[in-house]
Amino acid sequence: MEPIRIFYFSDVLCIWAYIAQTRLDELKTTFEDKIAIAQHFVPVFGVAHEKLENLWRERGGLQGYSHHVQEVAKKFAHITVHPDIWTKVTPPSSTSCHLFLHAIQLLETKDLVERNQQVFEKITWAFREAFFTQLANVSDRKVQFEIADNLGLPIAAIQAQIDSGEAYAQLSKDFELVKEHTVTVSPTLIFNEGRQRLNGNVGYRVIETNIRELLHNPPGEQSWC
Repeated sequence: MEPIRIFYFSDVLCIWAYIAQTRLDELKTTFEDKIAIAQHFVPVFGVAHEKLENLWRERGGLQGYSHHVQEVAKKFAHITVHPDIWTKVTPPSSTSCHLFLHAIQLLETKDLVERNQQVFEKITWAFREAFFTQLANVSDRKVQFEIADNLGLPIAAIQAQIDSGEAYAQLSKDFELVKEHTVTVSPTLIFNEGRQRLNGNVGYRVIETNIRELLHNPPGEQSWC
């Protein structure tokens, strides 16, 4: 049986995606080769400062959003959030991060790094952790290279994927998929060729149940019509 294909859309700067990373890891451990997760990015924070100021203008602006993020984080023991999140440092755009991360994905695709090292997953988590716990401006290319260097990644090879335009092409594919599937929420999981989706803060058991249902009832056998 072919593995269940799952599109996973997230934004690096999204608190809910930060929280959900452990659920994604658990899915891979539980289902192994029975699922194939394709990670993509949705630019929820593509214009971060302006968006938050507009959306939270009546609720305290960036300070109000910072308080909201901290309150959310208190409910989840596996993450920590800096008390000055989004106020002392406000990354201009998550799109810069997503471009850089696609360059890392290309290194894996081209076997320029060991695939079994899960480099893409590691650096995606490193970006999130650096922002949420250390207030690192992960939109800044210098900061991105510092994180990559700390993980022992080949800096010149990463830059080459960006300079060649290939990382931009991968990012453009994300934009097209976001439009095709009308993704507006981070994280979003899409199953069954777009016929099923789970948006936002969805518990692990709910995700697991959806996958088990698909495994026990292949797509061609689901309709009663």
